[in-house]
Amino acid sequence: MVNITYDASGSLEWFDPNTDDGTTWVYNPGDIAWVLCSTALVWLMIPGVGFFYSGLLRRKSALSMIWASMMTIAVVSFQWFFWGYSLAFSDTGNAYIGDLQHFGLKGVLEKPSAGSSRIPAIVFCVFQLMFAAITPMLAIGAIAERGRLGPIMVFVFIWSTIVYDPIACWTWNPTGWSFILGGLDFAGGTPVHISSGTAALAISIYLGKRRGYGTERLAYKPHNTTYVVLGTVFLWFGWFGFNGGSALAANLRAVQACIVTNLAASVGGMTWMLWDYRLERKWSAVGFCSGAIAGLVAITPASGFVGSPAAVLFGFMAGTLCNFATQLKFVFGYDDCLDIFASHAVGGVIGNVLTGLFAQASVAGFDGVTTIPGGWLDHNYIQLGYQIADSVAGMSYSFVMTTIILWIMHFIPGLRLRATEEAEILGIDDAEMGEFAYDYVGIDLGTNHDFHDDTHSHGALPATTGGREPRHVSHGHDASSEEGDVEKRGTAVTA
Repeated sequence: MVNITYDASGSLEWFDPNTDDGTTWVYNPGDIAWVLCSTALVWLMIPGVGFFYSGLLRRKSALSMIWASMMTIAVVSFQWFFWGYSLAFSDTGNAYIGDLQHFGLKGVLEKPSAGSSRIPAIVFCVFQLMFAAITPMLAIGAIAERGRLGPIMVFVFIWSTIVYDPIACWTWNPTGWSFILGGLDFAGGTPVHISSGTAALAISIYLGKRRGYGTERLAYKPHNTTYVVLGTVFLWFGWFGFNGGSALAANLRAVQACIVTNLAASVGGMTWMLWDYRLERKWSAVGFCSGAIAGLVAITPASGFVGSPAAVLFGFMAGTLCNFATQLKFVFGYDDCLDIFASHAVGGVIGNVLTGLFAQASVAGFDGVTTIPGGWLDHNYIQLGYQIADSVAGMSYSFVMTTIILWIMHFIPGLRLRATEEAEILGIDDAEMGEFAYDYVGIDLGTNHDFHDDTHSHGALPATTGGREPRHVSHGHDASSEEGDVEKRGTAVTA
């Protein structure tokens, strides 16, 4: 029988029989309800990532990203139950990773959680599951158009165990080294965004370039901008639970986190769109959505620590620096076709660094409990060093371990991640799934015909690699460029 009772106000009370002083823990139903609602909001973000990624790709591989989002939820849900939660949040682990104290969720129920004594462990567990699930989904977008779907399920399980769980442990577990050091990460700058963005870079390098990289064949625009907007809507909506729910209580700090989240996303979206406008003199929906997500990424580690004015700077810096970071793939020659590294790894580092500058003890204290020394605004100058150390550690660990996982799988029969050239030509949807995102059959007529799947002209812009951002080459807007904006449509048979 669970030792739970209710007081006169309707709050849950748990009496700890293992204490000499008869300690009683009180859980407010409103706090529990808010965290459970936030759990559902973050769950919705995961298919949101799938739709966002799907819209950015060519239509012949569009369904695979939506499939990946649902598959990731399922795989990580089992992994989290099996040992993921224990490895991340057991209180008997070391500074780097937990142990199997809570294997199979043993003992995870009514006791105060590792994150806050205001909610029971079982509520914290299911909330943190959503963070564990969305992180590998962000990373595996790097397999787009050239990765096998079967091995990716194995990769997600292994990566969550070896990469995500240790980083989550050292960031949020009270025994973790970064937590003890004093690093500030409210909702996942390092465990979620830096780890996933850096893993995406490692996957992109391992898989190599797609067929036709650097030629007109890959000079395509997103095939379904509506999916991109829809995915952004799911993500933006869910991020209120992602950041606001990380207060782990229904209080003023949660409200403040929601305010700065919305503000940073708004400023980031407008900033990215304006930077794009200078190139093509077009008001890009994809640019706005990309900037909004960059702003959301950057504000994530800071959302419970900074005031509203700082959120404007977070959005502007993310919308600017992440936009220009999309050019890194052209400089270094890797094929990150969805710009995951530029948006999530770079955005996460921006957020961590700015948190070191603008974190305020007064804002953290909005919940009436939390005390921190603050950042540079509070004259705590060492905080920037803690933030940089955490960022570098997360980035280095994720890149190295992801690369090792990929190459070990490479030499295990059946687990090699790279799809064949034939599958890439046919499309991952057909080759790996035998299903399509749309009720049609697309016909690629090959080299003897003037048709390339989902190819668009960019006027005077050189051929790029698709994704959310072309090369930053300014060109005049004249009649010839207007003609170049017309899509080259191929033959399609409507079913």
